[in-house]
Amino acid sequence: MQIHEKDNVGVAVTAIPPVPAGHKFALRGIPAGALVVKYGYPIGTATQDIAEGEWVHSHNLKTNLSGVLDYTYNPALRKLVDEKVEKGMFMGYLRKDGSVGIRNEIWIINTVGCVNKPAERLAALAREKYPDNDGIYTFVHPHGCSQLGEDHVSTQKILKGMVNHPNAAGVLVFGLGCENNTIESFRELLGDYDPERVKFLIAQDFEDEIAEGIRLLGELADYAKRVGNRSLTPTGSLRIGLKCGGSDGFSGITANPLVGAVSDKLIAQGGTALLSEVPEMFGAETLLMERAESAEVFEQTVALVNDFKAYFTRYGQEIYENPSPGNKDGGITTLEEKSLGCTQKGGTSNVTGVLDYGEQPAKPGLNLLRGPGNDIVAITALMASGAHMILFTTGRGTPVGAPVPTVKISSNKALAEKKAAWTDYDASPLLEGVSMDELAEDFWAYLLRVAEGERTKNEEHDYREIAIFKDGVTL
Repeated sequence: MQIHEKDNVGVAVTAIPPVPAGHKFALRGIPAGALVVKYGYPIGTATQDIAEGEWVHSHNLKTNLSGVLDYTYNPALRKLVDEKVEKGMFMGYLRKDGSVGIRNEIWIINTVGCVNKPAERLAALAREKYPDNDGIYTFVHPHGCSQLGEDHVSTQKILKGMVNHPNAAGVLVFGLGCENNTIESFRELLGDYDPERVKFLIAQDFEDEIAEGIRLLGELADYAKRVGNRSLTPTGSLRIGLKCGGSDGFSGITANPLVGAVSDKLIAQGGTALLSEVPEMFGAETLLMERAESAEVFEQTVALVNDFKAYFTRYGQEIYENPSPGNKDGGITTLEEKSLGCTQKGGTSNVTGVLDYGEQPAKPGLNLLRGPGNDIVAITALMASGAHMILFTTGRGTPVGAPVPTVKISSNKALAEKKAAWTDYDASPLLEGVSMDELAEDFWAYLLRVAEGERTKNEEHDYREIAIFKDGVTL
């Protein structure tokens, strides 16, 4: 398969020994030192002469990436919202503050890792005692104390985003009592909140913190029941998080472009898509920069990319130290190749905002979010910035899930069949002649069913977790 007319490598849809399925082969002779082109862009340089039909991978291809770069704004914008597009509706939960949820759950948010186990016990007991809601969950983490500076702020930002998330009908903020992230300071950080929806518990203040927690969760369960009726809501109120993990050579051909197509569809209706994994923009960042809706957003995108490169070099790490071993086994050789496939999840829409870690989007459209590529850290950041669901593409498979519905989209049929318990949607029909328009319509209909309550595999198996980004000293 040749993806773009400019490409000098193709992708093996099935194995052509010695070329494994999903890997690259030369469409014509490529001399040593010449650029290797895939998706219409260079993905590296040939380290030796490569004959027509020869396997192209780590043994004869190297990255061209180096350090921080200078960029020039050359906008290539498209109309963001097409007024002719029929605006859809779905059945969601309209919250008091005007936000919309797609689940009516109760969340226990721990201010500090010291109360992780009591919180898990509380959640298990409360699920049995108060079953008339979408579930009662807690999300363990090791932070909230002994952190300094930006790490402490990052923890608070993520937890604040969780407390305010509209998928949670009610929230119990659970603290120990002696941590840095005290209930008092965290309550101040939250600002205005609905006391019917958000309750607080300090474990050290009660002889039996479990009994008090059950009492408070009972109040939240009653509240969740009162606000637990769905109503017609514009699809433009939805926010989706875009993520890939365990990618393979088909990810940039099937699953990622499919997600990009529905991202464009949502944005055309006034919705919001969040794209993170900044290191996986390296090598494809100019494609995002030229879609910045203004010079200001362009400069913010440049800072986003170069600041993350500086983070790598500050620790003596090579900027191109990616892809992972699993990515390479699946056919991805260089970070440029991975990034060109990865950024397709953002579709073709304009970039309307660049968000700091834990920040909420101020404007609909495609927003870039500061954060690493690590799967659990990235899905946590997307969720905390308000994503109602995560669209997670994969060619290798992973069970990981966020606190919100995490839709796993397989890039190839073998994975979808082998790991059916992990897979929500199969994008491989794109390799079999099904058109992008046809599959995107089907996928869109599935996502609306998820928004209206159909459970994803991570929800069915209760695979829900968080990880908070850390870059500093622990006392």
